[in-house]
Amino acid sequence: MKAYFPDHDYVYVSSREPARKGYAGTMALYKRDIKVVASFPEIGAPDTMDSEGRMITLEHDKFFFNLVYTPNAGDGLKRLKERQEWDVQYTKYLKSLDEVKPVISCGDYNVAHEEIDLANPDSNHMSAGFTDEERAGFTNLLSAGFVDTFRHVHGDIPNVYSWWAQRIKTSKINNSGWRIDYFLVSDRIKDKVTRSDMLDSGARQDHTPIALEIEL
Repeated sequence: MKAYFPDHDYVYVSSREPARKGYAGTMALYKRDIKVVASFPEIGAPDTMDSEGRMITLEHDKFFFNLVYTPNAGDGLKRLKERQEWDVQYTKYLKSLDEVKPVISCGDYNVAHEEIDLANPDSNHMSAGFTDEERAGFTNLLSAGFVDTFRHVHGDIPNVYSWWAQRIKTSKINNSGWRIDYFLVSDRIKDKVTRSDMLDSGARQDHTPIALEIEL
C-alpha cells in the first residue's frame, strides 16, 4: 500500500469471529498531513453485523467522515429483518455524530432509494436493495438530517448508476444498473458540496468509484 500511496496513511477493518472471517471489510485512505482519529463503531446491530468490518469513522477537527458497507438483505430476503434493525441503529449512530459536528458519509448502502435509481424498478420490488422496507429505512436516514449529495447536485437526472450485476454479462453494456453507493452529508453543509458524481469505470461491472468535492 505504501508503495502506491507514499503520502497517505490508511486504516482498515475486516470481519472477525463470530462473523465469518474475510466476509466483509472497509478501508479508509487519507493524506498524512490530515489529522484524524479513527474508530470502528459497534452500533448494537443484530446477528453478527457488528463483527463484519462494516464501518470506519474518522474524526477531523471540523467534521466526521463515516465509511460504511451496509449489510445486504440477502438471497430470498433472508436477512431483511436484520437489515431493517441495522438501518434503525445506523441512523441513530449517524445522528449522534451529527449532534457533535457535521458528517460526511460514504459507502455501499445496498439500496436504490427511488425508482429512478435503478434501470428496472417494476420487476425488482421484491429484490434485495429495492424492497419497501429498505427504501423506507433510507428515507428515515435522510429525514434524520442528511442529504443524498448526488440528487442535491443533479436533481432527477436519470440513467446514472453505481453498480451493475456481474452475473449478467450485458448489464453494463445495456446500462441495467442500480445506484446503491452514496455520499451523504449533514443537511447544514449541503450547500458546500460542489461535486457529487459516479466515475467512469469503462467496461468493468460491479461497483464504480464515486466522487465528492466539498468546500469546508
